Amino acid sequence: MRSAMAASDAPRGVRRGTFRRVLGFARPHRAKLVVFLLLTVVSAVLAVSTPVLAGRVVDAVVGGRDVAVVVWLAVAIAGIALLDAGLGLVERWQSARIGEGLIYDLRRAVFEHVQRMPVAFFTRTRTGALVSRLNNDVIGAQRAFTSTLSGVVTNVIQLGLSLAVMFTLSWQVTALALVLLPVFVLPARRMGNRMADLQREASALNAGMITQMTERFSAPGATLVKLFGRPGAEAAEFGARAARVRDIGVRTAMATRWFMTGLTLVSALAQALVYGLGGYLALTGHLAAGTVVSLALLLTRLYAPLTALANARVDVMTALVSFERVFEVLDLKPMIAEVEQPRRVPDGPVSVEFDDVRFAYPAADKVSLASLESVSTLDSRGGKEVLHGISFRAERGQLVALVGSSGAGKSTIASLVPRLYDVDSGAIRLSGVDVRELAFDSLREAVGVVTQDGHLFHDTIRANLTYPRPDATDEELWDALRRARLQPLVESLPDGLDTVVGERGYRLSGGERQRLTIARLLLARPRVVILDEATAHLDSESEAAVQAALTEALRGRTALVIAHRLSTIRAADQILVVEHGRIVERGTHADLIAAGGRYADLHRTQFDQAPARANHPAAAEPAPAG
Repeated sequence: MRSAMAASDAPRGVRRGTFRRVLGFARPHRAKLVVFLLLTVVSAVLAVSTPVLAGRVVDAVVGGRDVAVVVWLAVAIAGIALLDAGLGLVERWQSARIGEGLIYDLRRAVFEHVQRMPVAFFTRTRTGALVSRLNNDVIGAQRAFTSTLSGVVTNVIQLGLSLAVMFTLSWQVTALALVLLPVFVLPARRMGNRMADLQREASALNAGMITQMTERFSAPGATLVKLFGRPGAEAAEFGARAARVRDIGVRTAMATRWFMTGLTLVSALAQALVYGLGGYLALTGHLAAGTVVSLALLLTRLYAPLTALANARVDVMTALVSFERVFEVLDLKPMIAEVEQPRRVPDGPVSVEFDDVRFAYPAADKVSLASLESVSTLDSRGGKEVLHGISFRAERGQLVALVGSSGAGKSTIASLVPRLYDVDSGAIRLSGVDVRELAFDSLREAVGVVTQDGHLFHDTIRANLTYPRPDATDEELWDALRRARLQPLVESLPDGLDTVVGERGYRLSGGERQRLTIARLLLARPRVVILDEATAHLDSESEAAVQAALTEALRGRTALVIAHRLSTIRAADQILVVEHGRIVERGTHADLIAAGGRYADLHRTQFDQAPARANHPAAAEPAPAG
């Protein structure tokens, strides 16, 4: 057991210190653990008492004593059995409270920790692998406290008491019974390491299956599979993973069965030795017949705990592997942290300033784990600078537009304002305060973002709208929907605001989803608004309506708009042309057209292609709504 916890004898086993960290999570439950241990001690004492009383009954019968003595001994045995049953229920309840409490703490800690991880962590990590850590591995760890802990403590105490009583009754018989003890110890050490390896492999395969199910069962994933006609290939790939899990399960079951069969056989041989030597000593007058019976019954209290403890080592190793996989996630340090004494965004309209900002996306080893990406070694690439000295200022109430080629760095610039990433050098300031000095809640209240793919949760329209403002009234919800040109649609739905939009909002059209995210932004009422291609998925009619609503909503607020359609940002106070991570041009629409530079080229290319698109045969077909 000690080697299972320390893992000092298993280079492929769990890491050193894992058990100590598990105890760290158990520390808040010390009082419950003390009560549980006391109950366990009493239960173990009662378990050892029964064989001793049974021996007394045999001695009373053989010695021809009064019937009352035998009856009272039988009543005592029955009373002990009833008390032991009651204590067993209380003990199980207490161990369940401890185990479930610890798992609650662990799950809460992991979930909160993952929420603090940077966006780069989620862009690299397989969702299924992460879910597996919070589901399968936490359940595996749970067994350590709800089952294994109770069994280990009970069996250790019962083993010690049984040995003590047996040595008191006959040291010779006890010594003979322990001759076969090494047969227990040696297989247990090897079996624990083997089971840990199998558990780790099974966990990785289960994570792979969960990842495949998560991706293929989503609406876009299922659509892709159907479009390319690969259901058979997907089923074969899933079947291969499931088959490997099945094979590991069979190997685990058979290895455990062989192990337990061997231990049971050794226990039976030891009992035969006790009966042989004990019977001889009883016939020669060195032991009473009742003592032989007590020794034989105590032997079951000796080898049964030994068998359970040998199996518990396997359970402990398996549980520690689960804990280790969870601790791997907890050991990843969030790259973005709140300062000890954060500041608030100053009241009133907010200015946005980029001061010589340089940025490189973090390397994989800074934000991820190889096991979460299903690779043997993390990608060593990363750290290459993508923004080079970005400087500009959006005054209070101004609209600043970012335009440029795809991959130029526009979305990267926008992601730095709400601290989805932190700059490597330079600073980003809101009303003169570095965003790294701001409290997270103050920053989230001040900055609102609408992205290209406007994510929605599998929940109701009401829940998606009120996510940034849970206290919003129905009047405010309908006002936001009206300004986003969605009120007629929601009113026409049978459940209105309580209509479920489906996973990622796929029960709505692309335009409807985007307008709903804009309504969410309008409801949040941030002082700085970032629109990352917010109208990209709208048809012309919806785009015009939403553009009018956004113009009204953005009045008096600072806005940073990334636009592909240059027609939507003609009225911007300042247009920044971004290429290869640098601002190559800046000015108003008229100034940049007159300059005849990169912006003029983009404008000319986009509007010269418009007539061609209008004359294309496909243009004769009506565009789908939304």
